[in-house]
Amino acid sequence: MAQGRISKRSVDALVCPSGKDRIFLWDDALAGFGVAAFPTGKKVYVAQFRKDGRSRRIAIGDHGRLTPDEARSQAKMVLGSVETGADPIAERKATREVRTFRAVADDFLNLHITPKRKSRTAAEYRRLLDLHLLPAVGSKRILDVRRADLSMLHARMVDTPRAANHCLALASAIWNWASRRDEVTSADNPAKGIERYPEQGRERFLTTEELSRLGIALAEGETIGLTYEIDETKPKAKHAANVENRRVKLDPFAVAAIRLLILTGARLREILDAQWAHIDFERGIIFLPDSKTGRKPVYLSAAAQLILASLPRIEGNPHIIAGAKEGAPRADLKKPWAAVCRAAGLEGVRLHDLRHSFASFGAGASLGLPIIGKLLGHTQPATTARYAHLDLDPLRRAVNTIGATIAAAMHGGNDGKRVAIVKFKKR
Repeated sequence: MAQGRISKRSVDALVCPSGKDRIFLWDDALAGFGVAAFPTGKKVYVAQFRKDGRSRRIAIGDHGRLTPDEARSQAKMVLGSVETGADPIAERKATREVRTFRAVADDFLNLHITPKRKSRTAAEYRRLLDLHLLPAVGSKRILDVRRADLSMLHARMVDTPRAANHCLALASAIWNWASRRDEVTSADNPAKGIERYPEQGRERFLTTEELSRLGIALAEGETIGLTYEIDETKPKAKHAANVENRRVKLDPFAVAAIRLLILTGARLREILDAQWAHIDFERGIIFLPDSKTGRKPVYLSAAAQLILASLPRIEGNPHIIAGAKEGAPRADLKKPWAAVCRAAGLEGVRLHDLRHSFASFGAGASLGLPIIGKLLGHTQPATTARYAHLDLDPLRRAVNTIGATIAAAMHGGNDGKRVAIVKFKKR
C-alpha cells in the first residue's frame, strides 16, 4: 500500500500496474485520505474510515475536477463527520433516493387525487402539471425545488393570473402531501410566501330585462329558429339560402337544459348527467347520486316541472337531456348557447352565470343565504356569502330606520319621535 504526499505531481505520476484493477496512494499527512488509479487512466480521490467495526470507503471526486487540495478539504469534512457519529455513506445513499418532483407529483395524482376527488379535478391537475409545473421543476429532486423556481414560473404566467395562482396552489398541495409521507418538511414548502396575483371576480347576474330577451331567443330557437350569418366572401356563399331563410332550429333538449339551468341554479353537468330515474315527481326533486359536492337534491319549481313534463323520453336512453350517442347524455351546450346569446344580445354571458343569476334573484327576494346555499348545494356558508350584497331588503330597512332617526333628531324630536314644525308667516 503506497504512501506519500498527495499532490498534483504524485497523482499525475500514479499509474495502475498491468493485471491490477486499481492501485491506491494514501496521504501520509491525513490518515484515511487517498487516491485510486484505474487501468482506464481514471483517478478518484477517496476517504476511508471505520464505522461499526467495519472498514468503509467513500468516493470524494475525480482527479481533474478536483485538485488535491480541494479533495483533501472534503476528505477532512467527511472524516470529521465520522468522528461525530455520522455515516456519510448512508447519508449519500439517502440523498440519492430522494425522488424527483415529477415522481412525487405522479404519486400525488394516482394515490391521492384520483381515488378521492372528482375526475375533472384530476384532469385539471394533470393539465397544470403537464403544461407548467413539470417543464419547470419536474426533473429536480423535490428537496431541490426552491421558492425562486416557483416564483420564476409564477412571473412567467403573468398573462394568465388565475392559472398562475392555481399552479402555486397545486405545487403547495403536492409538497404538503409529500410532507405527510415524511419525504419533505412542511415548513420548507417553496410555494409559501409567494404573493398571488389578484383575480377579478367573474360573476355576472342577468337583469330582468336580459332574462326577458333570453326567453324570447329560446322561444324563437325552438319554433321558427334563430338566424345565422355566413361569410359572403367565401366561394360557397352564393349557394347559401336567402337572408330571410337563414334560420336554424335548436335541439329541444338543448333548450330544455338551458331553461332548467336558470330555473334550478344547478351546475351544467348536474343537468346534463341527470337521469329520469333520479326524479321524484311527487316531491319535485331530482336526487343526484353524485355531483361536485357529492349526493345532492335539485329542487324543482312548478316551471321546471312543466319543462320536464314536456320532454319526450328516448327509448334506451336513461338521461333527461338525451344526446346524439345512443344511451348517452348531451355532451355540452356550447353551440346552442352561443346562438342564443347572439340572438338575445347577451355578450360575455357564460352558462355558469345562469347559476349566479338564480342565486341573485333569491338574494334580492331576501330568502336568506342559508336557503340559497341549500338550493345551490353549497357545503360551506362562505361560498354563498358572495351573494350577501344582493340582499336589498335588510339594507332598505336599515337605511329607513337610520334615516328616520336622523330626520327626527334634526327636527328636534326625542326618542325618534317626530315633532310638529311651526311655520312663520312672511312679513
